[in-house]
Amino acid sequence: MPEQQELPDLPEATSVPRPRSRFSAVWIIPIIAALMGGWIAVQKLLAEGPAIEISFTSADGLEAGKTTVKYNGVDVGRIQSLKVATDRQRIIASVQMAPETRDWLVEGTSFWVVRPRIAGGSVSGLGTLLSGSYVGMSIGGGSGRVHSYKALEVPPVVTGSTPGRFFQIKTATLGSLDYGTPIYFRRFQVGQIASYQLDEDGRGLTLKIFIHAPYDRFVKLESRFWQASGLDFSLSANGLKVQTESLASLLIGGLAFDTPAENADADPAPGDTSFDLFADEASAMKAPERGATQYVLYFDESVRGLSVGAPVTLLGLPIGEVGSVRLEAGKRKSVDVRARVRVSIYPQRFLDVLADPQDLSEGKPVTQAIRRRVVDRLVARGLRAQLQTGNLLTGQLYIALAYVPNETPTRIDWTADPPVFPVAKGGLTDIEAKLTSILGKLDRLPIDAIGEDLKQSLATLAGILKEVDKLVKRWEGELTPELTAVLGEARRSFAAAERTLDSANRSVAPDSALMEEMRGTLAEVKRAAQSLRVLTDYLERHPEALIRGKSEELQ
Repeated sequence: MPEQQELPDLPEATSVPRPRSRFSAVWIIPIIAALMGGWIAVQKLLAEGPAIEISFTSADGLEAGKTTVKYNGVDVGRIQSLKVATDRQRIIASVQMAPETRDWLVEGTSFWVVRPRIAGGSVSGLGTLLSGSYVGMSIGGGSGRVHSYKALEVPPVVTGSTPGRFFQIKTATLGSLDYGTPIYFRRFQVGQIASYQLDEDGRGLTLKIFIHAPYDRFVKLESRFWQASGLDFSLSANGLKVQTESLASLLIGGLAFDTPAENADADPAPGDTSFDLFADEASAMKAPERGATQYVLYFDESVRGLSVGAPVTLLGLPIGEVGSVRLEAGKRKSVDVRARVRVSIYPQRFLDVLADPQDLSEGKPVTQAIRRRVVDRLVARGLRAQLQTGNLLTGQLYIALAYVPNETPTRIDWTADPPVFPVAKGGLTDIEAKLTSILGKLDRLPIDAIGEDLKQSLATLAGILKEVDKLVKRWEGELTPELTAVLGEARRSFAAAERTLDSANRSVAPDSALMEEMRGTLAEVKRAAQSLRVLTDYLERHPEALIRGKSEELQ
């Protein structure tokens, strides 16, 4: 057997450890997935925009996931959920806004529910009849970020982007004014009422109005605002007045303003300037009166129909107005009651004109003492205050200063505050008093006694005439022709006188036609005076009877 050869020793295999890397390829996929997820989440957050809360008084018309938030008709958000607030007074809506609204959610931004609405003569939100209600948005001008809002109860009339300025109006009553009520300048609409609220003391209201640019420059510090609501129909002592701004104001009301001519070139008023609201254009544009003198008038007659603001006239020209009308007790409070009327007289309208030129020097103003001398001179000449009827339709009265003849001289006590101006009866009251006086005198005439005396006198005269006639007949043949002719003429004259006296005797007889007619005439005059008094009293209580007649229930 052949000998086996020894094989050389083989080297022993040794394991050499392979160097390991700290990063495993297995982690690549999770990392990539995490990065993609984070990017998607960031993109989603950026795409969704900020989330805010809006509280509403009611969720009527709102639906979670459907109701949108719009700015100028563009969707900028959506209501995600609705819940009741913890106090159960309001509804909290969670709203997801669009990304571009991040800079819009600042102080002053407002939200409201848009639904069909009629206010101030305008109709809005008709599109929601088909599409449903949505939430409107107006961007504020603040800088601080806000994430919780309280929705407006009424949509704003103008938004912050509308050019123009806001002003304030002070008024005692709202009348027919409302949100959106138009405002006119020279009968052209230039703005509207934006909002209104009751003052804290409850004595008035404050209106916030908006005047569009460029018309806001016509609002001056001296501008006057007045009510132009509907048809201004007034019957007063000044007569009948009918005024309106436009057909729209006739239906829905409105405000109007203007500036006196002397202030037309003044600078525009700054925003939020406050103005007073006048009742009508006449009172608004009336020149302010300064230095009015107060007087008190006492009337013993009825002052029904005399109201505050009634004019005081001199020769038909207005020189003042009535300030108050009330009753006042005299010295005997249980019996002596009279009407106390307080009037304001504007001296610059007539006293300054009537001042004696000798009392004035160049540039010297009219003093109170000069004005009092003028009034004393006029009163001494018989100037008195009288109640006059200004309008038969309404029974309105006014006070007229007129010269009254045969008045008892009097003087004004300037130490009284205010002084008392003398008065005199006037108008229908004076006529009625004179008629009553005449009728009283006629009633006191002893007509029957006068007739009896006249009858006796006529009988005596008839006897004398008969005796004269006998003497004429006795001496007729012994007289000359000339004397006979004279006696014949005397006889004829006596006969005519006898017939006249006999006729007069029959006329004044108690049962004669003349006496009956005289009695009837006096009775008619008395009834006419009574009817005049009844007519005057009835017209004072029912002035409309001149137009519509006497009502059936009063006939």
